[in-house]
Amino acid sequence: MKEKELERLMQLKQIEKEIYETGIKTICGIDEAGRGPLAGPVVVAAVIMPQNSTIEGVNDSKKVTEKKRELLYETITQEALAWAVGISNQQEIDEINILQATKKALTKAVQGLKIKPDRILVDALTNINTLGIPYTSIIKGDAKCYSIAAASIIAKVTRDRIMREWDSIYPQYGFIKHKGYGTKMHIEAIQQYGLCPLHRLSFVKNIIQNKF
Repeated sequence: MKEKELERLMQLKQIEKEIYETGIKTICGIDEAGRGPLAGPVVVAAVIMPQNSTIEGVNDSKKVTEKKRELLYETITQEALAWAVGISNQQEIDEINILQATKKALTKAVQGLKIKPDRILVDALTNINTLGIPYTSIIKGDAKCYSIAAASIIAKVTRDRIMREWDSIYPQYGFIKHKGYGTKMHIEAIQQYGLCPLHRLSFVKNIIQNKF
């Protein structure tokens, strides 16, 4: 690993380093993918990495190419002490709103961990049910914290894989390309073909109705 990359990773791990120095043994990073799309689920990932983990390339998932994310996903999930994902589908999002659906998926992810962490670090969310585990909310945590960045990659890859599977069922919408986000291509497909069961009705009404 190049020295510059190692320095970046050490900086990314600074928040965790300070927490470990207080006597905490295990830290869980949590992040989500899919709060903004017009279709598909929201996915929350929780991951507990070893204290000495320094996987080259771990970063905010938005700063990593799709191909690289897939490779990092395999390395992260193999090295993790524990990891889990929670998913809220489009029906849940429409029923309870995207924020509450994200929080619900977060609790599912925490429930799925085979190890109970001492502390949770989460990207931005507050007023969440972490099953009694103390948590710290960090704004833009996926760019500031190693564990949250690792979780962001797991969440993003998991969701992308789900959307690729849906693309085989509804190929006319191009989910494999835009993953359900409101791109020009996606909006034009909705205008041509209407909606499918994967679409979030609350999002479509709010975002697209003025474009028809």
